[in-house]
Amino acid sequence: MRSTLKSRRGQQVAAVAAVAGLVALAAVTGTIASDHQDTPEVELSPRMDINDIYAFPGSSDDRIVLVMTTSSPITPGQSSGAVFDPNLLYQFKIDNSGDARADRVIQVTFRGRGNDQTVEVRGPMAPNEQGTQNTILDTSPAISGRIGQTLGSASGMQVFAGLRDDPFFIDLEQFFRILPDRKPATGDLSKLPAAPSASAFRKPGIDFLKSINTLAIVIELPESQLTTGGTAKLGIWGTSGR
Repeated sequence: MRSTLKSRRGQQVAAVAAVAGLVALAAVTGTIASDHQDTPEVELSPRMDINDIYAFPGSSDDRIVLVMTTSSPITPGQSSGAVFDPNLLYQFKIDNSGDARADRVIQVTFRGRGNDQTVEVRGPMAPNEQGTQNTILDTSPAISGRIGQTLGSASGMQVFAGLRDDPFFIDLEQFFRILPDRKPATGDLSKLPAAPSASAFRKPGIDFLKSINTLAIVIELPESQLTTGGTAKLGIWGTSGR
């Protein structure tokens, strides 16, 4: 059924920059744009694969929303029972001083599997360590509860973790016509006819990910929880790892 809308070794990283509610993608060292199963490792471990990181204004001017998506593509047939990996640590890292080092971290972990899986959110707090070798914060969860529902309070932190429609758009057939060397070796997409004149996307394009789902971690909270002790200009990135 279609929904609508690294801590350690084996790290996946994605990043975005935000300025007090005004958000823009940034060219950060070591950062790549949207990532959907582009390496053999993440094809074998799709729950580790971070697809996108988003940051945008929340329900009021003083709130911000952070989103991490993972595991796409999840087809309609795979969506029933699709849950997060309880062996992974998912993290939002926030730089509020402009030095490309995390001043705040929000850590998200999961317990159990299936429809009764629960989520635990810790932070935002100063991280225990800098870099990729991160341990779980020594504090009780700020939010916890079952996945697939909105947790927390509208005035504090609110959390949703669960299945959502993948918001990323790509006209994949045309992409493979423009860059035929990227076509898969087998399957229907490998049989696309050559189009040597193809040099741009179609208008309108065809949304290849229509009806495809992703697992999303969505956190809304007051901006002050991220900017206190720093500035309103935020660098935000996400990691996942074992």
